[in-house]
Amino acid sequence: MKFSERLYDKLQPIWRQNHDHPFVRGIGDGTLEREKFRFFMIQDYLYLIDYAKLFALGAMKADTVETMGKFAGLLNSTLNEEMSLHRQYAAKFGITEDEFEQAKPAPTTLAYTHYMLHVGQNGTLADLVAAVLPCMWSYWEIGKELSQIPGASDHEFYGEWIKMYSSSEFGELAEWCIDLLDQLTENKPEAELVKLEEIFLNTTRFEYMFWEMSYRLEMWPTDE
Repeated sequence: MKFSERLYDKLQPIWRQNHDHPFVRGIGDGTLEREKFRFFMIQDYLYLIDYAKLFALGAMKADTVETMGKFAGLLNSTLNEEMSLHRQYAAKFGITEDEFEQAKPAPTTLAYTHYMLHVGQNGTLADLVAAVLPCMWSYWEIGKELSQIPGASDHEFYGEWIKMYSSSEFGELAEWCIDLLDQLTENKPEAELVKLEEIFLNTTRFEYMFWEMSYRLEMWPTDE
C-alpha cells in the first residue's frame, strides 16, 4: 500500500468532518453568510503568503532540478493564480487592497502557518510535503464534491471558488504532491512513517480549525 493510501484510509473520519463542516456545506448549497466567507478570504490571503514560502523551502530542499522546478511552479501558481481568486472576490465582497495588506492573522491562522513553517524549516522534504498536502488535497476533494451539486459552480459568490478547486489544473498539482510523498516514503522505516502521519494529521486538524474559525469569525478573544 502506498503511504498516501494509508493516510487516506486512516484519516477518512477526520476528512469527513472537514467536508461536512457547515462552512463547507454552505459554500456548496449557497447558504453561507457572505460575512463569513469575506472573513475567510482575508484570512486565507494571509495563509497563502506563508503557504507559498513553504514551496520556496521545498525548492531549496529538493535534490533534483525537476523537483525544484515543480516547487517553483507551485509557488507561482499560489502567488499568481490562487491569490488572484482572492483579488477577484475582493470586489464582490467589498475588500479593499489596503484591507488585505493591513489585515492581521487570527489565532488559528497564525498557529497553522507557524506550525507548517516550523516543520518545513526544521524537517526533511518529506516532512514539508506531509505538512502542506492536507490543504491542497482536501481542497481538491472538497471542490470536486461541491461541483457535483446542481448549480453550485454557477453560484454568484461561491461558484468561482468551486471551479478553481475542482479544476483539473489544481488536481494535477495535488496529484504531484501526493506522488512525491509516496516516492519520498518508499521503503522508509515505520518510525519515520508514523512521524509523517502525525504531521499530516496535525495539518488536517488545522484545516478543520480554519473552517471553524471562519464560520465563527474568531479573532483574538482579548480584542472583543
